Amino acid sequence: MTFSTRSAWRLDPNPLTARLDARNTARSAPLDLTRSNPTELGFGGIDEALARALTAPSIGRYRPDPLGAREAREAVCGYYRDHGVVLDPAQIVLTASTSEAYGYLFKLLCDSGDRVSHLTPGYPLFDELARLEGVTLAPCPASLFGRWELAPPPSAHAESRALLLVHPNNPTGHLVRRDEREAMVAWAAEGRRALVVDEVFLDYGGAVPRDASPTFAGESGCLCFTLSGLSKVAALPQLKLGWVVVSGPEPLRREALARLEMIADCYLSVSAPVQAAAATILAQRGPRQRSLCARLDRHDAALRAAFAGSAVSVLPRDAGWYAVLKLPRVMSDEAWALSLVDAGVVTQPGYYFDLPDEAMLVLSLLTEEDEFFKGVARLKAAVEASLGAAT
Repeated sequence: MTFSTRSAWRLDPNPLTARLDARNTARSAPLDLTRSNPTELGFGGIDEALARALTAPSIGRYRPDPLGAREAREAVCGYYRDHGVVLDPAQIVLTASTSEAYGYLFKLLCDSGDRVSHLTPGYPLFDELARLEGVTLAPCPASLFGRWELAPPPSAHAESRALLLVHPNNPTGHLVRRDEREAMVAWAAEGRRALVVDEVFLDYGGAVPRDASPTFAGESGCLCFTLSGLSKVAALPQLKLGWVVVSGPEPLRREALARLEMIADCYLSVSAPVQAAAATILAQRGPRQRSLCARLDRHDAALRAAFAGSAVSVLPRDAGWYAVLKLPRVMSDEAWALSLVDAGVVTQPGYYFDLPDEAMLVLSLLTEEDEFFKGVARLKAAVEASLGAAT
């Protein structure tokens, strides 16, 4: 049997996974500071109103629409009205997930072998999604000067078909600033390129700066695709519904929508129940988001207090579910993560996300409170012990 090169992944466990497997079989499980599944951390649950919406009589009849059911797209428009942007349902394409949305957009914008510029640090899944579509990602690193700073891709990226950015970033939490946005839009417009903006964490602001950009959903200066979905917006990843908002100048927007409709018609992947329930789900998001944001803010404040005045820095976070720690460079981020597993704490090494420093770790701020506070205390003690042993 001959398999494709695009599916030729290394399937052996990485060093951190191997160390965790060895520890879990030999001793008690460590405290896991990477957990981020909201349905396992106190934010799941389907109430009676949502259960009724998911079993509405209308789902008994199959009525396929490549763009998605109009009532669901209208519900997405309502979500963006709350963000100050008025959209037409015809601008929205529903998908089963944002991952599927990336697949659609790579098909739309790129031929096999084409390149897409990608602002880093970033979520590691993007590399795999691009590879599956025969697309090459060209990293465009952000700079860290007290806070993260973004710049348009340099001249070496002139052949890129699009720029992929995450607003706010995962895992840094950086919100694109207004001047950064203007520069990205100008870069895209000048080269007849597209912006692909992932906004799944947009509703989870921490210390949001005054010059932060709002949603890109209303962007008109270039062809722009804004992605989001219920996984983060409603903290319901099991109800598979994502979307793409298409904006920008005509006739580019009209052509993009026509082509996306054809692509989506080849899949028709979004289930009827979640489309029927979309309005109910989005209407219910407020209390869940507020509860979730309260935990994120408490944990962020506790983390900063724990490491105040220490050799460990907690990097600035505008929004999102994660925190980034910068540790002394007495060892690499992977070595730090492995040593912490031995001390009974799970973190993620920064190289998973293309973080530029060789001694950064990523934590989830969504972890259950008892586990989070115990885990941070254990992490701090382990770091102090390692630094003491190194001197």
